[in-house]
Amino acid sequence: MEIAARYLGARPRTRWELERRLRRAGVEEPTVERTLERLATLGFVDDRAFARWWAEQRDRHAPRGRRMVEAELRQHGVPREIIEELRGSEIAEPALDHHGLPATEDDRALAALDRHLRGRPIPDDRRAVERIGMYLVRRGFDPETARRAIRTRREPA
Repeated sequence: MEIAARYLGARPRTRWELERRLRRAGVEEPTVERTLERLATLGFVDDRAFARWWAEQRDRHAPRGRRMVEAELRQHGVPREIIEELRGSEIAEPALDHHGLPATEDDRALAALDRHLRGRPIPDDRRAVERIGMYLVRRGFDPETARRAIRTRREPA
């Protein structure tokens, strides 16, 4: 329990991450299972809560597209059914815009683009615009969303 508590002290973790950490520390299998069950009962290990937290952190600090957020959740061991369950709610359209977070995929793309441009205007050079579009695609936005974001930033306010 002490190893798990220290590991959870840095940030929320998924059940899979915590199980891996305990096994790497040489904890015996029955103890791992009891510890995970006890932490789940206490509410310290909750994959759904972790997925919501992760998506919110992404929106707040490093906006990514829905596909990229889902891939990151899979890397952290969030079960597929939880990702699919959240796909239609928090990850696809978070109800967090009262905190100043992007509310839609297009808003996320605009936030990522603004962060990348740091106040500079979108260049006129076609190749430079393509590179900016590829930047957004690499961050998990589909090409059409990237085009809409670039078009929106090009239009005079």
